[in-house]
Amino acid sequence: MPLSDIRVVDLTRILAGPFCTQLLADMGAEVLKIETPSGDPVRGQGIVKQGVSWYFAQFNRNKRSVVLDLYTDEGKKSLARLIETADVLVENYRPGVLAKMGFDQTRLDALNPNLIVTSVNGYGSTGPYVDRPSFDFIAQAMSGFMSVNGPDGGDPMRAAPPMSDLIAGLYAAFGTVTALHARGRIGRGQRVESSLTGGLISMMGYLSAEYFATGEVPKRSGNDHPIVAPYGLFHASDGMVAVAPSNDAFVVRFLDCIGLGQLLEQTDYATNERRMRNRPALNAAINEVMERKPVDHWIEAINKAGCPCGRVMNLEEVFSDPQVLSQDLVLDVEQPDGSTIRMTGFPVKLSDTPARLRHPVPALGADTEAVLASLGPVPEDRGETA
Repeated sequence: MPLSDIRVVDLTRILAGPFCTQLLADMGAEVLKIETPSGDPVRGQGIVKQGVSWYFAQFNRNKRSVVLDLYTDEGKKSLARLIETADVLVENYRPGVLAKMGFDQTRLDALNPNLIVTSVNGYGSTGPYVDRPSFDFIAQAMSGFMSVNGPDGGDPMRAAPPMSDLIAGLYAAFGTVTALHARGRIGRGQRVESSLTGGLISMMGYLSAEYFATGEVPKRSGNDHPIVAPYGLFHASDGMVAVAPSNDAFVVRFLDCIGLGQLLEQTDYATNERRMRNRPALNAAINEVMERKPVDHWIEAINKAGCPCGRVMNLEEVFSDPQVLSQDLVLDVEQPDGSTIRMTGFPVKLSDTPARLRHPVPALGADTEAVLASLGPVPEDRGETA
């Protein structure tokens, strides 16, 4: 597997950090999840079945659980020994907390100069908000992400999935493998940082570009596209259809398909700028036509016309969809007791060295004895402080 020669000491908990380390584990890294005696708080959250939180399971497969009490000298010494053997250390404490525990950058460099130290936090390690706590909801609010979601004229609205946690974890994993690659050239480790707020700001994409170009603050537009029309959800006779004619060629295909191609000959709809200006009337005309036939009809017809469209599906529909199943995006993980936990599969496909399931979701401390024993006898005190 791509990362089978990489050992990761994982000090993360909750979501963003564990998502980062799971991505590394799925690609073969040996991830040692260091937990307090009470465990990652997420072990007790969400639906618990067969004695396992399925929320915890979703972000902690392919890892080994090692319990260390980092408030004790013994726990800190064990962590130091693990760091000496590691390629990567991932943590998601607030900036400065790891140093207060006795593991500042100077100490880490002394223990292992080749170590990649990856930090996932709320705002970054510099600036006036460094000491503030943060969660996804706050990051969505403070990144501008929430400001562009929701109906026109309504309140800002968060995205339901924890977007900032997932994006920060994804960036942290990307930064980590990039730093590992660089280590082969520069001959040493380095620090990698990813923040919830920074990750979401980077995702603003063309909305940021529009603001930089015009100075105008983007407005909420609900399911309509902020700068393209028509584009959004439209009503069929038995449900809704998502249609994404992202340029003029797609607009022609879409409107021709539903029998409204003649609208483009009218001044009000001849250009995207004019369609944006007259979007309420355009959407009403489209809905009037599409409401006459069912979703299945429009999905087949619009896709056949070459315009992107899809049905609006709930998770029950998603996880029984033939395309989703063909991509192995549903994974059944057998646990040591014979029970099975279902979770999403591996979204990144490598042809020769694919991600695969190697370890079930670990019980708290299941690997402590084996991992610590693998370090060999405890060396005599070398005069170091824990």
